Amino acid sequence: MEEFRLDLPDSEISYCPYFLSSDEANRYFGLFMKTVPWQQDAISVFGKTYPQPRLTALYGDNDKPYSYSNITMRPHKFTPELLLLKEKLEHRVQTRFTSCLLNLYRNGRDSNGWHADNEKELGRNPIIASLSLGQERTFQLKHRKNKNLKHKMILGNGSLLIMQGATQHHWLHQVPKTLKDVGPRINLTFRIIR
Repeated sequence: MEEFRLDLPDSEISYCPYFLSSDEANRYFGLFMKTVPWQQDAISVFGKTYPQPRLTALYGDNDKPYSYSNITMRPHKFTPELLLLKEKLEHRVQTRFTSCLLNLYRNGRDSNGWHADNEKELGRNPIIASLSLGQERTFQLKHRKNKNLKHKMILGNGSLLIMQGATQHHWLHQVPKTLKDVGPRINLTFRIIR
């Protein structure tokens, strides 16, 4: 299975464009669109509150909540399909994940602004395994200190992006809005919530 590491300083990021076949990815996409209990929370940024520009759901094998941007999510129990994906990922990265945060980007207006996955529940050097289903979208990275260090890539259907090591200390990432007429994308971010 093809995988390459991004040549970015202060990071440990790898990308596998075909972690799932397009048939597998499409099957999971259709299933999760219909069966996941998607929710839209209010998010607080710089003292203002507005609906988060995407839908989310949290699953886990423990009862640990996950908090970010003044939102606290409680996990649903993993479904058999999510457990299958989790096992496949764990075999690939040799890590046991406790939780999966799913994001549904309904169209180009849905986005996820600049952030790092550096909440204390994730531990010091978290590993985040991000699986993309559906519409491909642009993923951007920028270094926190060196403003000249930026990277942009397309995350395709069935692809896997792994961020680990010191990445979250030094880099921010986002999925920006787009004016293009794009279909929905589901992103599954497997993580360890302590």
